[in-house]
Amino acid sequence: MAQQTGNAVKNKGLQKPKLVVGIVVDQMRWDYLYRFYNRFGPAGFKRLLNQGFSCENTFLPYLPTYTAVGHTCVYTGSVPAIHGIIGNNWYDRSLNRNMYCSEDTSVRAVGGAEKAGKMSPANLLTTTITDELRLASNFKSKVIGIALKDRGAIFPAGHSANAAYWYDNGNWMTSNYYMEELPAWVNNYNAKQIPEKTMEGTWNTLYPINTYTQSTADDKTYEAGITGIRGNTFPYHLDSAGKKKFEAFKCTPFAANYTFDFAKAVIDNEKMGATDATDFLCVSISSTDYAGHAFGPNSIEIEDTYLRLDQDIENFLKFLDQKTGKGNYTVFLTADHAVAHVPGFLRENKIPAGFYSDSELQMQLNEAISRLTGFSQSITKIMNYQVYLNNEGIEQAGQNRAHIVAIIKKELLKKPFISGVYELPQIMNETIAQPMRERMINGYNEKRSGDIQWLTLPGYFSGTARGTTHGTWNAYDAHIPLLFYGWGIQPGKLNREVYMTDIAPTIAALLHIQMPNGTVGKVIEEVIK
Repeated sequence: MAQQTGNAVKNKGLQKPKLVVGIVVDQMRWDYLYRFYNRFGPAGFKRLLNQGFSCENTFLPYLPTYTAVGHTCVYTGSVPAIHGIIGNNWYDRSLNRNMYCSEDTSVRAVGGAEKAGKMSPANLLTTTITDELRLASNFKSKVIGIALKDRGAIFPAGHSANAAYWYDNGNWMTSNYYMEELPAWVNNYNAKQIPEKTMEGTWNTLYPINTYTQSTADDKTYEAGITGIRGNTFPYHLDSAGKKKFEAFKCTPFAANYTFDFAKAVIDNEKMGATDATDFLCVSISSTDYAGHAFGPNSIEIEDTYLRLDQDIENFLKFLDQKTGKGNYTVFLTADHAVAHVPGFLRENKIPAGFYSDSELQMQLNEAISRLTGFSQSITKIMNYQVYLNNEGIEQAGQNRAHIVAIIKKELLKKPFISGVYELPQIMNETIAQPMRERMINGYNEKRSGDIQWLTLPGYFSGTARGTTHGTWNAYDAHIPLLFYGWGIQPGKLNREVYMTDIAPTIAALLHIQMPNGTVGKVIEEVIK
């Protein structure tokens, strides 16, 4: 292990950092580190890159590549087939309805709207690295998760967390899974009304707009814009969002600053990193995802978002230096997934791309099956690039399921944007390239997944003409940054392929604790060797 510095926690001769901070930047592509490198300051991303360890080829080893799945895989070291979080939503056959990943009807809201507060990690089937830290310290280690998105706070923090906080209508809130009422300091923080005051101002570029040479022109019809605000060009007059101001706030770079500011308040008020046990703070930056969906990776808005995020990271690291002590904390920074280019942008540059509608696809499939079999209720749901069959209804109607599956495959393969269709329970017998097969297997949970999966051509996705999304196996969705920095980290760079699922076992090795109980990842030895 690398030589340690600072006054690390000592436990029976073992040294550990006082604090571990996991930063997940929602929707961050790996190439942003280098596209914007020359515009970053010296002490934000560059500090992590040049003084820490960078895994240059880190990938997501499963499908679909969505937010809840990514956060869960980072902290469990596992895959959806095992940890059970197969998407942001899935169809629950036992309830005959959609299931939201972190919903829990048995709990109530604390500090926010009731619907927004019925959340917990109940749907997560394995432990997290944060759970294992709590177990290893006999629950002396403090674990807290924060994010604008509930799923970005809840799954990283795990089952046994001291707290998880997420955003609702201008405030930080939680559920009574964690506590019966908000701490006084959180109420005091909410009373500052930071989002409301922010939305009285303007979002303009950090630097003169003509210097944003890594981006397309500002006015592009294929950009979606910000909820409640007319137009998609700078400057954005945030006060025009009106009643939608708290939703619009999430799309601005100021929401990242708000999240890091709250992270500092968590460390201060909960005295994290100030005891004899290692604490763990999970920070997810969700605003980058909201902006990314709206504007796409080649927009001025995204370039400005990451230039401002770079400053936020610099300030946060300086805070950790002062509060926890330089050399006493370990940070890792990664992403839950990346993102596709906007199809309009690609087509503008003569690169094949496009989009389609899941609802239209479902209607067309049902029409074809009804026409050929006389049975009109074969498909229950289409989501996550999967078809959920009405297996019970098919059986009760005396229909031939294999025939219906064959019809679905044939109809889907007629679509020019679909490259392959596979029956998930039989995926091992399908003729398909190994990387795609492995990712589908890793993403398939028999109780929660659909019956049939399709793959699209590169550049195509389920969506609309404006903005972009993610979810596929391709590098633009699955290649993410992974940076380690601080206590116990050997500075350097690694170009061999590693995976998101390797993060948790690497942190477990660093802390000398058991890896999570569903882990399939491996220790990245070069990071701590």
